[in-house]
Amino acid sequence: MSLSTISRRGMLMLTTSLAAASLLPRVAFADEAPTGGRLVVAADSEPRNLNPAIVASNSVFYISSKVVEPLAEASFDGLSPRLATSWEGSADGSTVTFKLREGVTWHDGKPFTSADVAFSAMEVWKPLQNIGRSVLANLERVETPDESTAVFHFSKPMPIQLMRNALPVVTAVLPKHVYEETEIAENPANTHPIGTGPFTFEEHRPGEYYRLAKNESYWGEGEPKLDEIIFRVLPDRAGAASALEAGEIQLAAFSQVPLVELSRMESVPGLEVVTKGYEDLTYQLIVEINHRNETLADLKVRQAIAHAIDKAFVVDTVFLGYATAATGPVPESAKEFYNPDTPSYDFDVDKANALLDEAGYPKKDDGTRFSVRLLPAPFFSETRAFGQYLRQALAAIGIDAELVNNDTPAHLNAVYKEHDFDLAIGAAVFRGDPAISTTNLVKSGIPDGVFFSNQGGYANDKIDALIDEALETVDTEKRTKLYDQFQVLVVEDLPLINVANWRFTSVASTDVVNMANNPRWVVSNWADTGLKQ
Repeated sequence: MSLSTISRRGMLMLTTSLAAASLLPRVAFADEAPTGGRLVVAADSEPRNLNPAIVASNSVFYISSKVVEPLAEASFDGLSPRLATSWEGSADGSTVTFKLREGVTWHDGKPFTSADVAFSAMEVWKPLQNIGRSVLANLERVETPDESTAVFHFSKPMPIQLMRNALPVVTAVLPKHVYEETEIAENPANTHPIGTGPFTFEEHRPGEYYRLAKNESYWGEGEPKLDEIIFRVLPDRAGAASALEAGEIQLAAFSQVPLVELSRMESVPGLEVVTKGYEDLTYQLIVEINHRNETLADLKVRQAIAHAIDKAFVVDTVFLGYATAATGPVPESAKEFYNPDTPSYDFDVDKANALLDEAGYPKKDDGTRFSVRLLPAPFFSETRAFGQYLRQALAAIGIDAELVNNDTPAHLNAVYKEHDFDLAIGAAVFRGDPAISTTNLVKSGIPDGVFFSNQGGYANDKIDALIDEALETVDTEKRTKLYDQFQVLVVEDLPLINVANWRFTSVASTDVVNMANNPRWVVSNWADTGLKQ
């Protein structure tokens, strides 16, 4: 089979990617929003855990970020204070001192203090959180000289650059009095969160909705603007578009509206397509590789697979042009760290075939060389569509790929717990710093069962050493150069294959005020979001 048999039309039917020819980004910064009203938004999934201090993922943040707050949030010009009002690192990187906001109360009326931050850091973020366990690996203790000061002490230098970049993602603070002396992972507050945020968690009706209510005691003056937020469960993406047109919901985020419908949605009076608000949430389409498979452990085989993938075709067809071809583990949008000088694997079927011959896997009489099981992540239509493409691309070089389409729990178990896969298609998130999530994808020694991490058994001493050194290099310029080397080594050795980078879109009512006013807006607290009356 040649690539000419991979039908563009067929791919278009599979994908729900962007179709709009021209989407005007919306810019709205800190307008004064009216007070009151109910915002109804679409939710396409129901996370089993709503505790962002344990599970730092966008599906959790989407709902819980309005309830449970971090120390700081991202802004278009840096960071915006939340529960911390300032942060300062020592010159040697041994400490970071946070001054905390005073007069803040938890939703149950108890006061928020530095003890909550110390507890969250030492008992939750470092030992339990999927991202915190690596970012805060060298956190030794947290000193609380008074109720509004928390001093983080590190056994090895902590770059303040990394600490700043990690604050929005890693530092959701939990109430110590609710979690102390309990089984943290099983605490009922994980599904009924108690925070300090602008909204209180009121109700979850499985299969129907989540309901958040205005926190009348919120510390932000005049905030929140809304009385209530309803996350209406709409797993069918076509349902989100219909609900928007009918006025039943005012917002569908994370590209929940089928992207091929965006041009039409833009013409609907009272609706608009918004591309802003995702700048710090670049998604990466990657091919995860199980290195326990002796065949895939051969670098020539991995190089052959890389050469078999036509990234331009993927960008144009799976994403309809609303993505960029990846050059390595850091996306081009991350200007602070991106290294364009990495090796490249041009689309070249002949070269891929030659590499497989050299590796000792000649084609058999039926045209195949060997078989693999390919598990596309079910999270997005793009990952599923790319699964179809990759199966055909592999067939073109004699690799017989059996597609295994699981639901989300089965996929997570197969890839990250049972390691029952050969190739998987993942959707990793670049979160502003390679040490936050990205290095987890290739670092060795990560315990079994940690989602969205290196569960393919890959180990490379040189890459591990670079990751460790960058984690404790205080000098920002030197640290950036270490990540330059990291990107080159990863692309040379291909522990995984980065294919494309993409962001999402929102479709919203024009009545929504202060939308997309920070680069993580969909997963921020929406305290200043309102509705025109």
